[in-house]
Amino acid sequence: MVKDVFEPLAPSQVKLTGWLGKRVAVNEATRLLSVDLVPLLAGYKQRPGSHPWIGEHIGKWLHAATLAWQNTGDIKLKEKLAGAVRELIACQEADGYLGTYVKGQRFGLYKGADWDVWSHKYCLLGLLTWWEYTKDAAALHCCQRMGDLLCATFGTGSGQKSIISAGTHVGMAATSILEPMVLLARASKNKKYLDFCRYIVDVAWEEPRGPKVLSTLTTTGKVNKTANGKAYEMLSNLVGLCELYRETGEKRYLVPAEKAWSDIVANQLYLTGSMSYGEHFHDDHALPNAPRNNIGETCVTVTWLQLNWQLLRLTGHGKYAAEIERSQYNHLAAAQRPDGAQWCYYTALEGTKPYGPGINCCVSSGPRGMALASQSVCFRGMVRSDLVIVSVDSLEISTQIDGVTVRITQKSPFPRPGKIVLTVEPERPVAFNISFRLPSWGTFKPSLGKVYQKDFTALATGQRLWKKGDTLTVEMTFSEKIIEGTFTNASRMAKTLGPFVLASQNGQDVLFAEAGAKGEKYQIWTGGPKSETEEDRSRLGNADGSICDGDPRSIVVTFDGSKQPLDWFSLSYAKPKTATKITYCHGRSFHDGGWFDASEKKPWIEVQRTKDGPWETLGELAGYPATTATNPQGLRDGQAFVLSLPAPVTFVGLRVVGKPACGDNPQQAFSSCGELSVG
Repeated sequence: MVKDVFEPLAPSQVKLTGWLGKRVAVNEATRLLSVDLVPLLAGYKQRPGSHPWIGEHIGKWLHAATLAWQNTGDIKLKEKLAGAVRELIACQEADGYLGTYVKGQRFGLYKGADWDVWSHKYCLLGLLTWWEYTKDAAALHCCQRMGDLLCATFGTGSGQKSIISAGTHVGMAATSILEPMVLLARASKNKKYLDFCRYIVDVAWEEPRGPKVLSTLTTTGKVNKTANGKAYEMLSNLVGLCELYRETGEKRYLVPAEKAWSDIVANQLYLTGSMSYGEHFHDDHALPNAPRNNIGETCVTVTWLQLNWQLLRLTGHGKYAAEIERSQYNHLAAAQRPDGAQWCYYTALEGTKPYGPGINCCVSSGPRGMALASQSVCFRGMVRSDLVIVSVDSLEISTQIDGVTVRITQKSPFPRPGKIVLTVEPERPVAFNISFRLPSWGTFKPSLGKVYQKDFTALATGQRLWKKGDTLTVEMTFSEKIIEGTFTNASRMAKTLGPFVLASQNGQDVLFAEAGAKGEKYQIWTGGPKSETEEDRSRLGNADGSICDGDPRSIVVTFDGSKQPLDWFSLSYAKPKTATKITYCHGRSFHDGGWFDASEKKPWIEVQRTKDGPWETLGELAGYPATTATNPQGLRDGQAFVLSLPAPVTFVGLRVVGKPACGDNPQQAFSSCGELSVG
């Protein structure tokens, strides 16, 4: 087994108390503690579940909530965890199965039922995390039974099937069970599970229809050339490879992860610390900014943080700490509503933030990222008396050094410049070294010790005898910087302040992490050609696509939980437009609305002939079906409706107006639009 260069402290040993600490705290108090576990367990108690990957959510919650409980000691959260563990274990079948599918549709690529191994992965991760901190024998036994079933089901032996045939995205969804299977091998000390991991990496991945993660990344180093480029699943597999390297010491398992990291940072990474659009890796430097591109899936951001955490632990290289910092203070925090209650599925670099409650993969993943934060800021070095701090934020540490309990309080003015003060409080004098990472975005002047450059720039105090009340101060200076855009953002600019990326909102520079918190529009990259068409709608809604991009799939909606008599979607033009026809494309019909209710009047088109002038009705969309508040009458996603005009009309504003529908929820109503165009 490979010994970590940096060994993370336990969640109970580090408390984040500054800017990031506030986000971690609301993550536990507002999100994790309040999650309704009934729908997360329903698919296990009554199979089949309501959704192909509904089974992932309880495991993700167990993982995040266990780390949060360990960090805070919250007894209510512990009680909730213990109850959830008992209920989940009780759902395990006699053969070890702990999924949400019915017999006959398990562990295979069945229509609507092809994420079975994936759900087992998250059950394993959640239960193993609980076991790690409680030593609950029932949880480990449950995991071993799952592991035994997986080993019996998949492989090259008689009667076994290929694990590639049990997961989407060229099998990467199923093979990402690699990570918890290594952890299970470590916890149980059973070599059988490690052999299963080697089967995944050395056999299944390299099958003719396999993703070839190991061989492709080793030879090409290109993530967009590996499998189908699906970012979340690929990164999940790379996290598993890091654990396999840690367990076996075979460098060939680490190389692909390092090469993928280098390619991502050079070619696939947003300034804000996330990657991918449409959930896939694309051509190098193809990094669009708009909401319609489905940018920076929160699941991807969190798994990228996990990969950097693995590589930082294994190598001690500061470049990984820098990327953790970039992601935490930007894309991860930006995806979290500042009160912690909701998360974005995607978080674009411009537009608005579509925060959401409910159950989806990203709402479950985001809290895991925040719960992991306390273990990413302080480590023990290879020398046991070496304490490594990689964060300039405020925090508190309590750990044992040579049998002596040492408490360190780090008070920082961050995110403003000023003096960082570390106060050391050992039970009795003890000798150790503090290594303090000095980020490249600022200037730092320490009161003692020496600055050195090895794997990262750091201050080292050296092995000194620390007594109660001893302090170390570091003067921290940083200022706003201009970033010149390249490739997608050529001729544009962005701003940073320390590790924070700034966004322009209502003419002011704000932290991207805090921008759009109340529905405001924001933009990171500014300058460049100004759009001649502006779009708006009666209510902000929670789907921030576009109605003038030529793509009716990039929809906008007016959903905000309220019920209004009318909705509208509009375009305004810098120069007058002349048209003989207007085309409106329906967006999407949902169970609770999304269309116009035409029972009293069909939707109609209005124009504004002068800026700020009155709106004038041109006519109804006669071809619109006879919908009602509850029935869309077969309305198709993206379906187009045309208003032909008897003579050309010139205008500077255009909108479609109608009564929103409620579907199966009469307490609210909303509509949608995929495209509004002139011809």
